[in-house]
Amino acid sequence: MSISMYSASVPICTTMLGNLSHFLDKAQSFIETRKCDPTALTQYRLAPDMLPFTRQVLIACDAAKNGIARMSGETAPKFEDTETTIAELKQRIDKTIEFIKSVPPEKLDGTEAREITFPVGREATRTLSAEAYLKHWMLPNLFFHVTTAYAILRHNGVDLGKGDYLLGAGAGA
Repeated sequence: MSISMYSASVPICTTMLGNLSHFLDKAQSFIETRKCDPTALTQYRLAPDMLPFTRQVLIACDAAKNGIARMSGETAPKFEDTETTIAELKQRIDKTIEFIKSVPPEKLDGTEAREITFPVGREATRTLSAEAYLKHWMLPNLFFHVTTAYAILRHNGVDLGKGDYLLGAGAGA
């Protein structure tokens, strides 16, 4: 039996975004406990030429919502990218998960050969089959930005470990 496009995308995206939301809960707790300026985390970057934490969260959400939309033929909701606080970032994740879960399996299953043309940078595009797009672009992009957000928080002392990355709120269970 082959794996379905739905089962290879929606549950993975919702799990990773849920885990990202869990990171934000731990970041909020860190901010409250340490009584530090929240922007010390939200605007932090690991290198001068990389995007800050907030952008990592926004791009992770966009990778999931736009990817599911492209593969399913649905229209992705447009978000304004104005989030600056932990609470606003959590809302962004919630809205993204809500959209992803609204796409029915039949809109994704059977789309493996559908051609997906998507932006690569500001001026270029690339075309892949939906299956290749999912495996080699969308999911790696999602994982990259979730991992980078995790690394930024961990680097700054937020109590995160491998269990938080893999299990999110279920890490303590």
